[in-house]
Amino acid sequence: MSLPALALPGQFLGPSSSYVPGPGTHLHDSNVYASLCGHPAATTSTSTTAPTKFSSKHPSKPTLTISRLPSTSPSADLGPVSQRVSNTNALPRVGDVVVGRVVRCMVRQVNVAIMVVYSNDMEGDGEGVVCADEVQGVVRREDVRATEKEKVLVGEGFRVGDLIRAVVISLGDQSNYYLSTAKNELGVIMAKSENGNTMFPISWKEFRDPVTGEVETRKVAKPL
Repeated sequence: MSLPALALPGQFLGPSSSYVPGPGTHLHDSNVYASLCGHPAATTSTSTTAPTKFSSKHPSKPTLTISRLPSTSPSADLGPVSQRVSNTNALPRVGDVVVGRVVRCMVRQVNVAIMVVYSNDMEGDGEGVVCADEVQGVVRREDVRATEKEKVLVGEGFRVGDLIRAVVISLGDQSNYYLSTAKNELGVIMAKSENGNTMFPISWKEFRDPVTGEVETRKVAKPL
């Protein structure tokens, strides 16, 4: 299978039978997934230097790596990339899966800057359209999860800066699309701890900081 031009955190890249996870990727259930937002590449090492921790056990397989995008504002980073992924800037439609960054958390909702749109594609294995223009979305408290909606605490499910996967459920008002994370595959796909470290999921509602070991709550998206 071919690699996407742009990979998003949590996106499936290939089976471990074909690839070795390298920097910017991780292994889950015998598949390799993206850990960063960036450009994936598969390389076969021909170097005579000492083997690395990623390649020493699997010298015959290409290593999947992802080069990180520049870390300025999301719209500045992803605007130019959209020209390499698609020549058009499609707006989300009802049923589309989107990836966005949480920009504001309130008691009853979170505001999201939508970055990438996958047209009716929950698997995310096709090339998404990166939004060249800023598109705003909202996840309301009642749309965070499918059960016990009255017990949802928005602040425990999301934090500013989180990357989330959601589905468009309504065109909303003139300024915001209404989004939902009320499925196992939807929710936070990448989060940083209060100490600034990129965390990894340990359950459907928790991430762990690999440096400090501290656990933080989130509405975690199940890896696809």
